[in-house]
Amino acid sequence: MRERTDVQNIDLMNLAGFCRNCLSRWYREAAAERGITIADPAAREIVYGMPYKDWQALHQKSASPEQQAAFAAADKSGH
Repeated sequence: MRERTDVQNIDLMNLAGFCRNCLSRWYREAAAERGITIADPAAREIVYGMPYKDWQALHQKSASPEQQAAFAAADKSGH
């Protein structure tokens, strides 16, 4: 996922039902189950390979109307 910066989080959500942010949350939750505390920004940095704000500035694009519609449709169906 670090190498495919061209793949936007909304595309991941639309195709797979999860994104990098979900992955970082799962990472943090798994660490907590093992008694390891990791703050959200640190977990995101592990997944993104850099601070989240830096990744956003370098790679995140605005979602197209089509991407937003697909996301909304999936959200309504419970995905």
